[in-house]
Amino acid sequence: MMPDYILFDLDGTLTDSKPGVTKSIQYSLSKFGIEVADLDELTKFIGPSFRESLMVWYGFSEKDLKLAIKYYHEHFKEKGMFDNSPYSNIDKTLTALKEKGKKLAVATLKPTVFADQILDHFDLSHYFEHIIGSDLNGQFFGKKEIIGECIKRFNEPNKEKYIMVGDTKYDILGAKEAGISSVGVLYGYGLKEDLINAGADCLVSSHEDILEL
Repeated sequence: MMPDYILFDLDGTLTDSKPGVTKSIQYSLSKFGIEVADLDELTKFIGPSFRESLMVWYGFSEKDLKLAIKYYHEHFKEKGMFDNSPYSNIDKTLTALKEKGKKLAVATLKPTVFADQILDHFDLSHYFEHIIGSDLNGQFFGKKEIIGECIKRFNEPNKEKYIMVGDTKYDILGAKEAGISSVGVLYGYGLKEDLINAGADCLVSSHEDILEL
C-alpha cells in the first residue's frame, strides 16, 4: 500500500539547523564549565531530546537538567533559531508531494513553539496539516508518542498508510515503535550505519528521491 500520510522530522531533514543548535548547546554547556570548541562534537545532540543527551553524555542531575534546558532555550530563542536554512529545493519536493495528494505533517522532538516559528520564518508551514513537537521541557513526548499524536490528528487508524522520513536512528526507531514504515535520509546528521541498524525500510540520498518512492 502506498503511504498517503508522510511525517517529516525537522532538523536534518527539512532544514540544516546545525549551526544554531550546536552553538546553543555550546552556550548551555559553558554555564556548567564544560567547554566544547569543536561544534562538530555536538552534532550527536541532534536527534534525541536535549534532556536525554545531557543524561547520556554528561550524567546531569534533575536540577542541572532544568537549568541546562533553560540556558539552551535562552540562547536558541535569541540567536540560534534562525541560524538555520531549509535544504535546497525542499519546497519543490513538498509541493510535488502535495500535488500527488499526499498529506504532510512535521513530527519533531523540537518544542512545538520553536518548530512553528522556524517553519513560518522559512515559509514552509503551509505545506503541513499538523506540526507536532515536544513541550519546552522536552518531556511531553518521545518520537513514538509524537508519531502517535500525528496519527491521532489525521484520524486515519490504518498505519500502513503512514511513513516517517528522518535523518537519525531516533526517527526510525520511533516509527518502528509506532508501527509505521520509515525512510532514512542520508543528507542529515545521522549515520548510514545507524539508520540501517535501526531498521529503516529504505534510504535516500536526497529529499528529491522521496518522490521516486
